[in-house]
Amino acid sequence: AHFLHNRKLECHFTNGTQQVLFVARWIYNRDEWMRFDSDLGKFVAVTEFGRPAAEAANRQKDLLEEARVAVET
Repeated sequence: AHFLHNRKLECHFTNGTQQVLFVARWIYNRDEWMRFDSDLGKFVAVTEFGRPAAEAANRQKDLLEEARVAVET
């Protein structure tokens, strides 16, 4: 069996560079299971599989801050 774990980082720009949306997606076997959405400022579970990971990530203040700072750099 072949399994693929991937993380995809995206930046979406509107109004020049004044408004930036940063999305980090966690993917397993082509199914997205968790993402960080800079508009929400937190990790979001996309599937039930991702719920424990998103909840754990949101409890880690340093990880949240690191993800939020990624928008500004």
